[in-house]
Amino acid sequence: MFQTFKEWFWLERFWLPPTIKWSDLEDHDGLIFVKPSHLYMTIPYAFVLIIIRHFFQKFIASPLAKTFGIKEEVQKKIIPNAVLENFFKHSTRKPSQTDIYGLAKKCNLTERQVERWFRIRQNQDRPCKMKKFQESCWRFTFYLIITIAGIAFLYDKPWVYDLWEVWNGYPRQPLLPSQYWYYILEMSFYWSLLFSLGSDIKRKDFLATVIHHLAAVSLMSFSWCANYIRSGTLVMIVHDVADIWLESAKMFSYAGWKQTCNALFFIFSAVFLISRLIIFPFWILYCTLILPLHYLQPFFSYIFLNLQLMVLQVLNLYWSYLILKMLKRSIFTKSIRDVRSDTESEHEEEEEEEEEKEEATEGKETDRLKNSLGANRHLIPNGQHGC
Repeated sequence: MFQTFKEWFWLERFWLPPTIKWSDLEDHDGLIFVKPSHLYMTIPYAFVLIIIRHFFQKFIASPLAKTFGIKEEVQKKIIPNAVLENFFKHSTRKPSQTDIYGLAKKCNLTERQVERWFRIRQNQDRPCKMKKFQESCWRFTFYLIITIAGIAFLYDKPWVYDLWEVWNGYPRQPLLPSQYWYYILEMSFYWSLLFSLGSDIKRKDFLATVIHHLAAVSLMSFSWCANYIRSGTLVMIVHDVADIWLESAKMFSYAGWKQTCNALFFIFSAVFLISRLIIFPFWILYCTLILPLHYLQPFFSYIFLNLQLMVLQVLNLYWSYLILKMLKRSIFTKSIRDVRSDTESEHEEEEEEEEEKEEATEGKETDRLKNSLGANRHLIPNGQHGC
């Protein structure tokens, strides 16, 4: 049964233009052509990247963060309370005022103590700036290296300057060593991001991120098997070039360098909007959707490739909307906050301010009590202070 499915899955009419056979893409005369089996190496390479990432974050990102003044945050401890913990885990992380009143009565606490317990408990699950900085530093480093490598691999390729060359001789286009490593490293990186989703910071666009990573892996795998390597490398370089600026802006944001962060974010916004909303649809999609029709009749893999690219463009539009929201916020509030921020972090600043005010109020009450006692001491006869 498996063999039957395998034969059906690899039918030439699904992957190749009419009249082209898999035998036409066999290695010959020193020319190497893509093979689906090449992609097996992306999985072990993904785990290698995860190991490299671990040591990078420990020995490079962490010291760099400390250089920027980012310290490991010491979480405030809370008094263990089984009732409140059970409510926190199984009911809601944000109890209503009625819930707080009932929990206070049940635990023999004041409402303020219950509110404070939940606030500290929420903060314990919130990722610290050090972890955020480490993740952004790793992604910045990879995107920087892969973008430089992509430019080095592509700068002398004729199809970068003449899109007709993308389809010249397709699909009998041999695989170059630079194309192999560019594809394999990029795919391995996205596999590593998928494998580390459980431990990475969970943001509001978590679902969109998962879809993006899966779409990226699927698109690269499919384009590899159908030998859309030339157009695939163009898609990758266009999408990598903006991410460098985003991750660097986030690093400076976590370090508190607001002006540098804002400048980098504006550069990122310009690069992203130009590359994803102008170059990608009007250059890449034109290359994959329109130009092939001058060489070939539409066939299954041509249609499937462009459907995946359109899904990618929908995600680009979604992220462009988020970016424009952040730009609007920065123009009117003079500050940039990532609207994709980690879960519930949009209330983080407000909660911290509320907690600081609460602590300040408690401190003032304590000082007022001490001052009151001190002021009344002269009314107490000598020798009676020990009551």
